[in-house]
Amino acid sequence: MKYRNLGKSGLRVSCLGLGTWVTFGSQISDEAAEDVLTVAYEHGINLFDTTEVYAAGKAERTLGNILKSKGWRRSSYVITTKIFGRGQAETERGLSRKHIIEGLRESLERLQLGYVDIIFANRSDPNKIVRAMTYVINQGLALYWGTSRWGAAEIMEAYSVARQFNLIPPVCEQAEHHLFQREKVEMQLPELYHKIGVGSVTWSPLACGLITSKYDGRIPDPCRATIKGYQWLKDKVQSEDGKKQQAKVMDLLPIAHQLGCTVAQLAIAWCLRSEGVSSVLLGVSSAEQLIEHLGALQVLSQLTPQTVMEIDGLLGNKPHSKK
Repeated sequence: MKYRNLGKSGLRVSCLGLGTWVTFGSQISDEAAEDVLTVAYEHGINLFDTTEVYAAGKAERTLGNILKSKGWRRSSYVITTKIFGRGQAETERGLSRKHIIEGLRESLERLQLGYVDIIFANRSDPNKIVRAMTYVINQGLALYWGTSRWGAAEIMEAYSVARQFNLIPPVCEQAEHHLFQREKVEMQLPELYHKIGVGSVTWSPLACGLITSKYDGRIPDPCRATIKGYQWLKDKVQSEDGKKQQAKVMDLLPIAHQLGCTVAQLAIAWCLRSEGVSSVLLGVSSAEQLIEHLGALQVLSQLTPQTVMEIDGLLGNKPHSKK
């Protein structure tokens, strides 16, 4: 495993992290989830990402139970969670100071932890979020905070507010990044990294499974797109854009074969090459799938500038500076 600084915070995180949307949700058993977490930890993954809403809180409870049973040193891993503000009561919706503080405390109860390492907040008023995040950090409920799906201008505003009023700025942005989602991570976030030290933790390197060559114009059974509640993914696969993307994934097969890897491993390694990316979150449903994805670390060293140019040529979507 390779480790990188989380932005310029000094916190060292594994370049591959484990997301809990699939692993600790309702799709697999608690026993399988424990196997995945154990394999991840034993292979050097130290970043585990969850939120208050995954499986209505079950993801946090499952993660907390496993961590407690394992007895790993708290200082040896990094836990991140996210405040969405999608509760049932009116006071549990949105990102008010009340919900950020109470929601985080409820997350800590489910996780059975005294603090989380990083708390992420979805898009909201930067001034309000900075003040609330500074409070939870000063109270010892979190060590750092980050943004999720914020625009570059909003992140810069949050940083400016923090500096102006002696508050705590965000250390990273959590953003979607894969072969077909490139603009933000490749063009906007590197500039923020150099200016104010904000790193990035990226998610969905396989575009929810689209970048695996398993679809090939059809919906195999079983797969995530056939699960109840994933109609949106099925619609995406069957859309015109989805079919075009699948065709490009198939075009990448010769490059993957040349490197001796799968398309999934190639896609994950491609995400890791981006400047300012501190960690790429993986979503897996089995320990075997996780081990296969970890093979991307060997592929990363083989991604020469020439290979990257070949991939860009096949994709035809490389973002360019507007300056």
